[in-house]
Amino acid sequence: MSGLTIRNLSTGYLPQRPCVRGVDLRVDKGTITCLLGPNGAGKTTLLLSLAGLLPRFGGDVVVDGLDVVAGRPRDAVRSGMVLVPDDRALFRELSTTDNVRLAVHDRRRRSGAVDEMLEYFPALEKRLRVAAGRLSGGEQQMLAIARAILQRPKVLLIDELSMGLAPVIVDEILSVLRRLVEEREMSVLLVEQHVRLALDVADRAAVLVHGSVVLSEDAASLAADPGRIEHAYLGSVQHNDSVEHTGSVQHNGKESRATADT
Repeated sequence: MSGLTIRNLSTGYLPQRPCVRGVDLRVDKGTITCLLGPNGAGKTTLLLSLAGLLPRFGGDVVVDGLDVVAGRPRDAVRSGMVLVPDDRALFRELSTTDNVRLAVHDRRRRSGAVDEMLEYFPALEKRLRVAAGRLSGGEQQMLAIARAILQRPKVLLIDELSMGLAPVIVDEILSVLRRLVEEREMSVLLVEQHVRLALDVADRAAVLVHGSVVLSEDAASLAADPGRIEHAYLGSVQHNDSVEHTGSVQHNGKESRATADT
């Protein structure tokens, strides 16, 4: 079985109170699955557990048919999973070039790392000597994704790709992500706050509410019937709330973004 398979996964910070319970999810090879849900639903917790950064209280994680050992980041990486966290995890004082080269563990590939990055993100060519901390938000996200793909992942986990970025930059990055999936046949699990953008780029979508998957379906079908996502969100918000096409959730008339949960 190719891709990422999650079976009956429970995880969190305390075994007595798991944040994520009984999650079943599959991301086929060469596809993108977007994970949607309100604040506090457990989306970030799920990604951290997959990356081995949080303990697993139950369930199985399988990559290309092989079980992944729980709670050990090194084993998650060896299995082919790479996480792009919402804070991008860059070496802020180091240059763009140094950040890229440090992401490549095989010294024989380091000399070509910058060229490989620029193949997908040519906008970074004029920023190679600039410290990562001085890059714009969009440039930092490009660099973070470049660092991840240079590790040759089988499964790419991305937390809040669009957070704080202009729509035009988000569209550019999502276009590159789609290209990467098609060319490298990666599996991508994308946590995203903007529902419409996520459904446009994804093959499948899942909605996480109170730590459980309440909806999982073809992304195109959900994009054509956004009311189903609204109904899923109503598991955690009041009935006078609404999910707009921009990915916003209205709480008693006030807008809040479905950003990364803590």
